[in-house]
Amino acid sequence: MSTLDITPLSSALGAQISGVDISQPLSLEHRDAIEQALLKYQVLFFRNQPIEPAQQARFAHYFGDLHIHPIYPNVPEQPEVLILDTAVTDVRDNAIWHTDVTFLPTPAMGAVLSAKLLPEFGGDTLWASGIAAYEALSAPIKTLLEGLTATHDFTRSFPLERYGNTPEALAQWEEARRKNPPLSHPVIRTHPVSGRRSLFVNEGFTSKINELTETESEAILKFLFAHATRPEFTIRWRWQKDDIAFWDNRVTQHYAVDDYRPARRVMQRATVLGDVPFFR
Repeated sequence: MSTLDITPLSSALGAQISGVDISQPLSLEHRDAIEQALLKYQVLFFRNQPIEPAQQARFAHYFGDLHIHPIYPNVPEQPEVLILDTAVTDVRDNAIWHTDVTFLPTPAMGAVLSAKLLPEFGGDTLWASGIAAYEALSAPIKTLLEGLTATHDFTRSFPLERYGNTPEALAQWEEARRKNPPLSHPVIRTHPVSGRRSLFVNEGFTSKINELTETESEAILKFLFAHATRPEFTIRWRWQKDDIAFWDNRVTQHYAVDDYRPARRVMQRATVLGDVPFFR
């Protein structure tokens, strides 16, 4: 069995992995090595991995059950794989710092993103480490945030005015909103495997800190959103066709840079469900 070649990309997060063919079933050794690398580096990159949706879903399913997105279109024969195609769907909600589907009671553990069609230039994605951001906070701010909870709202990134413009889209949006009412998660999350603490608020879905006044919540969230995405906590990936990124959604945020219009960009994502966030 070949050993994976793991190359760290920054001190905060990120590593490139070679020595594995994701289109094929994983050995137990490779599966465990990838999981350990994910815990350590938080986002992993694999070059030159042409895969079909079924292969992508199989790889993602090694790490947990898969989510079917309530809004984005998916591959008909593989509904766990959603399609982010700028020629079909308004994906501007990806051009904001966000953690995927934190509007769920059990937000995603991770996601596997495959680059299918890329613009000639632009279209990079950035990731930020919530662990690095938390650890850089002063002790008084950490104490303030411990025990606080925040509301996460589906409609912040999927507003009615953008996703309810046809009778079919409106019915889909209303069903998604009904199934995903606003809910609360801890502001500081403890990783269920590593035990490390991370900031767990994001501009895409977090609307308020519940225990604070509106003015206090707005000020603290503004600070946290800016702090969490400082350059030293981030990594930027320049995509090549058939690249794959696999990230730990429990402790990261990401931002798809919308700097390539009117060119087209097509990505496919399989999302791995996680568990209920907690703090201890």
